[in-house]
Amino acid sequence: MVIGEILINMKNIGLLVLRQVHELSTNKETFSRQNLALLEFFGDQLMAYLLLSAASSAVPLTNRMRENSDNIFTDSSASAIGMEFVAFLALGVSANISGYKLSNRTYI
Repeated sequence: MVIGEILINMKNIGLLVLRQVHELSTNKETFSRQNLALLEFFGDQLMAYLLLSAASSAVPLTNRMRENSDNIFTDSSASAIGMEFVAFLALGVSANISGYKLSNRTYI
């Protein structure tokens, strides 16, 4: 689950970078502002959902593995879960900003 989410995030970020490079090099917008605001909002929501679901599915597995043996793998797994929750908080802030920008548009 986590690796799939990482691949989806990398693809999303790569497409956003390519879009921005294309817009800067051609001085033309690829998407309209309305579509871009919707894309940013739904992209943030999707990434936050995937991140939280991956973290929440890893918690019981890590706890079960820690009951049997506490080693460096379970420690790194627990720290990765903690970092996923921190990343979720950052994505939550980003989603709030995207939602605010989307709600303040007069043309929607």
